[in-house]
Amino acid sequence: MGKKEELDSVDRKILNILMQDANTSYVDIAKRIHVSPGTVHVRMKRLQKLEVVQKAYLNVNYPKLGYDVCAFLGIYLEKSSMYSNVIGALKSIPEVVNAHYTTGMYSIFAKIICRDTEHLRRVLYEKIQDIPGIQRTETFISLEESIYRPISILEEDDQ
Repeated sequence: MGKKEELDSVDRKILNILMQDANTSYVDIAKRIHVSPGTVHVRMKRLQKLEVVQKAYLNVNYPKLGYDVCAFLGIYLEKSSMYSNVIGALKSIPEVVNAHYTTGMYSIFAKIICRDTEHLRRVLYEKIQDIPGIQRTETFISLEESIYRPISILEEDDQ
């Protein structure tokens, strides 16, 4: 885990706005929080340098692109020492969109996006199951994503 960076109210307000909509211009942010656009720009450069802000992503509606299956995969490792090798192999599989090293039943919990169940089957049996170090997997197909949102980082005095 990284160390917590000390952010002030202006930093938190800027981040909160951009976490809701990364397309918001610095000019619009500046108007909303009553600072100059230059201040927003300088603050964002600082937050990037501190690695508080690492990247910006598009939130794509995958079914609109023909990717209708979202699945979660619980991965059991033969030995925990094989974690790095397994993660390295998972990184090379484009359908694996994120993975977490976890406590509990699974060593790794991953999210997979596929076109259909046949595509999912091929990813599981032809790519993932062949990775050395994976003992077995358990697959959960998502029927619907009901909540997707960033957390609010504002404190009481930021409101």
